[in-house]
Amino acid sequence: MILTRFYDEKLAQASYLLGCARSGHAIVIDPNRRVGQYIDAAEQAGLKLIAVTETHIHADFVSGSRELAERSGARLYLSGAGDANWQYAYAEESGAELLREGSVIRIGEIRIDVLHTPGHTPEHLSFVVTDGAVATSPMGVVTGDFVFVGDVGRPDLLERAVHVAGSAATSARTLFESLQRFKTLPDHLQIWPGHGAGSACGKGLSAVPQSTIGYERLFNQAFRFTDEAAFIHEVLSGQPEPPKYFAEMKRINKMGPPVLGGIRRPVRLPEARLPRLLKDGAFVVDTRTAADFAAGHVPGTISLPLNKSFTSWAGWLLPYDRDFYLIIDERVAPGVEGVVRDLAMIGLDRIGGFFGAEAVETWGTSEGPLEVTRQLTLAELDERRRAGALVLDVRNGNEWDAGHIPGAKHIPLGYLPESLAQIPRDVSIVVHCQGGGRSAIAASILQAHGHKNVQNLGPGFGGYQSAGMPVEGES
Repeated sequence: MILTRFYDEKLAQASYLLGCARSGHAIVIDPNRRVGQYIDAAEQAGLKLIAVTETHIHADFVSGSRELAERSGARLYLSGAGDANWQYAYAEESGAELLREGSVIRIGEIRIDVLHTPGHTPEHLSFVVTDGAVATSPMGVVTGDFVFVGDVGRPDLLERAVHVAGSAATSARTLFESLQRFKTLPDHLQIWPGHGAGSACGKGLSAVPQSTIGYERLFNQAFRFTDEAAFIHEVLSGQPEPPKYFAEMKRINKMGPPVLGGIRRPVRLPEARLPRLLKDGAFVVDTRTAADFAAGHVPGTISLPLNKSFTSWAGWLLPYDRDFYLIIDERVAPGVEGVVRDLAMIGLDRIGGFFGAEAVETWGTSEGPLEVTRQLTLAELDERRRAGALVLDVRNGNEWDAGHIPGAKHIPLGYLPESLAQIPRDVSIVVHCQGGGRSAIAASILQAHGHKNVQNLGPGFGGYQSAGMPVEGES
């Protein structure tokens, strides 16, 4: 058997190609929208894709299953195990075969047995893999968002992201039941999960790419619980804020992701177009580094640096219902194509065009002064607070609960755009997060909405706490 793992760092998402060397056939499980990588890998291995499937209706990226099946001619397999609200709306028109508990997919001498493992979502499946060329019993399980290395899939997304009231506890109970069944599988079975560290689909995912059921039984906290109530309390406590775009991903992946036919490069716009766009209220995102943005940026633009968190914050902050525009330094990786690809991964396809980094310099010489974002030191913080500055903490709720600056106001970054009315315009604002990255984005949002006296606390709460300064709520 040939097994290839694909991993997207920005999504912390894994997908898998399983191929039978004897038959020359292969299947891809949980593909993302970069479908060319699977087609290329199959060709290089001398394999023909005959099947595409996924573990569940994903919430954190746009599925590539539909497009990969269409482009490769492979058969599409989708879960039919959910209730009426958790069925794939496009399954029939795509000719998909529906999978349920006990279904079997055969790829040459590879046997894939389907387990219904609900809890993270009602329709979730796991795939037990047997390499029939060398064995008569399974070697591993593709677990999707059911079991991770060191954690399990969070059961609260239906309630917190998709707003199905009261579903978190019910889903947690179902997840507990699924785990009890899963524990009966042999210890030697490998676990091939759908996510790694950095994903918002759990709270304690390991960066280790795979594990075994036996190892997780020993060291995964979720496996240790025998009391249902205690498990429910633990699995629902301390979960990170689910990004707002998760609800949009669920809708897209349920109804049917558009088939792109490849990632297209947007048109480059002339610098002279930028002033009119901003005057008309266009949403313009500057993807240069946070330091470059702070040193000088076009007034009215939002900072979203091209780092590991780019995709996540784009999903939180960029609009799905209208065009938006980008400022991209084409000399810096990943370039225009890379940026567009990252946005397409979460369904942000409405790029009206882009400007080169030269647009910033042109603005400074032809339209007026560039705006700067002052970086505040810890030594300056007390002085600003004594002068009446508002300290705005944009970290997540669990970070705030663990300790925060006395007197600070708390609004997590993802909710800042809809909470601007809570922030007075007649005071100086000092924004901070843990290390200065999220607060730099927050400062740009405040400035773009007309706040003139905004500073970013560069060392963040981490530097503040390390300096021994007073903290409230510290656990």
